[in-house]
Amino acid sequence: MQKLAILLGLGILIFSQAALAQVSEEEIRALRAQIEMLTQRLDELERQSRPASPSSPQAEAATGAASMDALADSADAKIDQAVEAEVDEQMAALSWAERMRWNGDFRYRYENIQTEGEEDRNRSRIRARAHLEADVTPTVQVGFGLATGGEDPVSANQTIGGGGSKKEINLDLAYFDWSGLADTHVLGGKFENYLVRPDKNGLLWDGDWRPEGLGIAWNNGRFFAHGLGTWLEGDSRNGTEFAWVAQAGMNIAFGDSGNLLFGAGYNLFDIAGAIPVYGDPDDFYGNSYVTDPVTGDLVFAYDYRQVQAFAEYAFRLGGQPVVLFADYVVNTEADENDTGYLFGARYGSAKARGTWDLGWFYEKLEADAVVGLLTDSDFGGGGTDSKGHVFSGTYAFHDNWNFKLTYFLNEIELASDDPRDFDRLMLDLNFKYK
Repeated sequence: MQKLAILLGLGILIFSQAALAQVSEEEIRALRAQIEMLTQRLDELERQSRPASPSSPQAEAATGAASMDALADSADAKIDQAVEAEVDEQMAALSWAERMRWNGDFRYRYENIQTEGEEDRNRSRIRARAHLEADVTPTVQVGFGLATGGEDPVSANQTIGGGGSKKEINLDLAYFDWSGLADTHVLGGKFENYLVRPDKNGLLWDGDWRPEGLGIAWNNGRFFAHGLGTWLEGDSRNGTEFAWVAQAGMNIAFGDSGNLLFGAGYNLFDIAGAIPVYGDPDDFYGNSYVTDPVTGDLVFAYDYRQVQAFAEYAFRLGGQPVVLFADYVVNTEADENDTGYLFGARYGSAKARGTWDLGWFYEKLEADAVVGLLTDSDFGGGGTDSKGHVFSGTYAFHDNWNFKLTYFLNEIELASDDPRDFDRLMLDLNFKYK
């Protein structure tokens, strides 16, 4: 009994839950070996200390040794089971943690806006985004994200001030991503825009826009094809508005550093006669509108069936990466002001500590070339019916921290008889984590 009590006491002490949380599997195996050695030593001591029986010392010694061996085996088996169960539980907990990933970013911005005929505007703004992704199975992920800002579909910026008032946090992402087929992702919910945008330009889509619906993306490294069905308004009580987007293209490598990406797309927004899906009743973001003769509401004058062509060529020059890019779109349903285009260049890459880049592009976006709600919210103050230059420069203080300057030299209200100048300076501190 003394031996059994010692063994059980050692088992409880060594393999308690608190201790197990701190030891590795190698340490557990070492402790098991020590227990086996201790058991053998206790057997030897017990045989030496047990008084001999006058009747049958050999038989009693054999019986006692067998009994103690059985008790030791039973105790060791229970200890093994407890150890294995605890290790399995800890491994399961570790696996659960490894299946979840956080990433996000924070931006602090100062901007100055000068619009002809209006007072200059200065403001400081913040943007914070956090995204959690979890593996449900090896081929299924779900994601959830929050961001600052209001309900604007193309901006997560939040102007600071208001006496230190609390700021809004909104749902930015909520989706599933199935990758059960080779080179393919099927998404549903509210997810990041995966459509190709040369140099991440905003001619058709603002970088903060999150499609809401279903999508499929296929890319084998050389060819790619994307499809998207997104709700602009998904409640039938408000009049459903659905859009279809398709895009395809390819990559061609040239030598060690050259790569040409090009493709085409077709986007279908049947919204002629519909009221605005976001904002005030007269918010058309540069698009043409008319008055509905029955309801008296202001409604879109055209559908938007957009044919797109785009290209991006990347190579190296003077030891630095260079990107040349262009994007073109025409709305086949508009009678006039139906075209948009953009072309530009970027030299350098501000991704690693101490690196930098310089960029420039020229853009012209006529009033009914694209859906104004979804285009770049910074160029020309947002929406369509604008043109001009954009200059930028970025310096990376760290791999995950940089400073960026952007200057917009634009004209707005092109379709009117009297276009106005629009200048915008943005100074950004950008931080990201994952």
